[in-house]
Amino acid sequence: MEHQLSESGGAIVIAFSGDIDLQTSPDARKALLGLVGKGQPILVDLSGVGYIDSSGVASLVECLQSVKKSGQKLALVSVSEGALRVLQLARLDKVFTICTTIDEGVEKVG
Repeated sequence: MEHQLSESGGAIVIAFSGDIDLQTSPDARKALLGLVGKGQPILVDLSGVGYIDSSGVASLVECLQSVKKSGQKLALVSVSEGALRVLQLARLDKVFTICTTIDEGVEKVG
């Protein structure tokens, strides 16, 4: 798993690629939580994630909770089919703001 940071419309975009699983979720968690408190909305691009397990989902949930406490906003964007399936099974597609594009994410959280 790798991640890249960029900016779009005033939001921080963190794009993950590869699998987010028990082995890689601590790195994903650290990267996500490192963005909390910066004051900018966060867009998590999951287009390059083929697989995400419960530990990866837990990292996303923890980040969402931290973001809400800090007054920031967060959205998931370009969620891959595999990752979306896991989020739907856990009914987290109702908890997260999920957008099809980065531009849509910027509109919703910006």
